[in-house]
Amino acid sequence: MGIEAALSTDTVLTTSLQRVINWARRSSIWPMPFATACCGIELMATASSRYDLARFGAEVMRFSPRQSDLLIVAGRIAIKTLPVLQRIYEQMTEPKWVISMGACASTGGVFDTYATVQGCDQFIPVDVYVPGCPPRPEMLIEAVMAIQRIIDEDNIPPKGPDGKRIPLGIALQPNYATRPQPVGLSVSR
Repeated sequence: MGIEAALSTDTVLTTSLQRVINWARRSSIWPMPFATACCGIELMATASSRYDLARFGAEVMRFSPRQSDLLIVAGRIAIKTLPVLQRIYEQMTEPKWVISMGACASTGGVFDTYATVQGCDQFIPVDVYVPGCPPRPEMLIEAVMAIQRIIDEDNIPPKGPDGKRIPLGIALQPNYATRPQPVGLSVSR
């Protein structure tokens, strides 16, 4: 009582093998969360039933880099945790993708100190930047969809002359508008 009843038995479907492979790759992205601060809460909310990251094929958060192909860096990165982040990135399977989620992961945010890395893109290649402090779950979903569009176009991350991967550097625009405060603020003396 489904689609089988609507189609005849001699139906032929033609496509290219590369399109089938890209469809399978884009529909089974396995993210590796590297959540160190408040952006991690928004990352967890994205996987909840309200936002349902599962409909994009990315519901299985992997905590083993060898089973992941998408690294989501959410939150600030301390100098002491930077070698851990780099090792996780190196252990991921190819092709691999990186999303920098939030102002702290992208630029250091408000933490302009010697102990905080001022952007993870200085040490690992970043494909999609998600703005905000913290960004909304919808923005992370938009970033996953941007990675899926890249995979659909079969753009394997290009390599430079030194053999290192060249980042794509896509910056998302916020897809929401902030509302004004319900009560005007004033200072009285």
